[in-house]
Amino acid sequence: MSALAVLIGAGGVLFGVALVYNAVRRPAVDAAAVLADLNGVDVHLDEYTEKLSQPLGARILAPLAKGLGGTFKSFLPGNYLEGLRRRLMLAGLAERLSPEEFLVIQLVSLIGGAGLGYVLGHLLHMSSTGVLRMTAFLAIIGVFVPESRLGSKREDRQGSIRRDLPDVLDLLVISVEAGVGLEGAIEVVGRHFDSPLSHELNRMLREMELGVPRRTALQNLRRRVDMPEVSNFVLSLMQADALGMPLGRVLRTQANEMRSKRRQWAREKAAKLPVKILFPMFLFIFPALFVVVLGPAVSSILQNVIHGIGH
Repeated sequence: MSALAVLIGAGGVLFGVALVYNAVRRPAVDAAAVLADLNGVDVHLDEYTEKLSQPLGARILAPLAKGLGGTFKSFLPGNYLEGLRRRLMLAGLAERLSPEEFLVIQLVSLIGGAGLGYVLGHLLHMSSTGVLRMTAFLAIIGVFVPESRLGSKREDRQGSIRRDLPDVLDLLVISVEAGVGLEGAIEVVGRHFDSPLSHELNRMLREMELGVPRRTALQNLRRRVDMPEVSNFVLSLMQADALGMPLGRVLRTQANEMRSKRRQWAREKAAKLPVKILFPMFLFIFPALFVVVLGPAVSSILQNVIHGIGH
């Protein structure tokens, strides 16, 4: 093992230990603060019980993220955390994962990738340069794995919303035309659907129940989902609310339009399917087919050649 590899490994370990220590170290105990906290011991017990009910990963990530938040902010651009917060919101993870916690996951993934590369480099008996390259390569992959997972979550969520929107609009139309208001129709949707779209509509309903104006709640829904189909739906509701148009007619128009778009989306996916299936066919099906079709012929040719050489 070269001195360079040892120095790199030791430096990475010391850096990780310093970050973790900075995150979890306990501040000095203030007697006045302790006495003040004793007055709210019941509240603290409730908070402690709530924390214990969380998964182990969340209990570990939260203090690390809190401690490393200042470190991340000092190294990253000012708008990076805001952009990351928005991407988490679009993936439906904003309530479960903060930007700092996501960065901790990336840091752990980076360290894990670097460690795996370091071990593989030595198991494969690479040179010190090869070990360094393998470590750097897997560390970079470790950084981008959480990003890739986040993008996949966002695509899955938007695909679910796109599929459910026509059916949700149909149910809203039926409820509104039966004499139920928009808030009651959204409650009906919440009882019949368990999907990202119904969760967002229920959140909009809770905002209105807390006193948020309907227009503002609709704009918040549009911002959280950030999809053209939902934006058109929100703008139509806002226009109908402003002009006093019949809500049932507007919703029926939107439902018909969404069904047409869903059929178009299905046709587009079907058109892309032959291209996507080419790689698995070339990799798995064609080699087996060639063995079945050409195997006997090749075997016969080889036998004839060997027989001819023998004579």
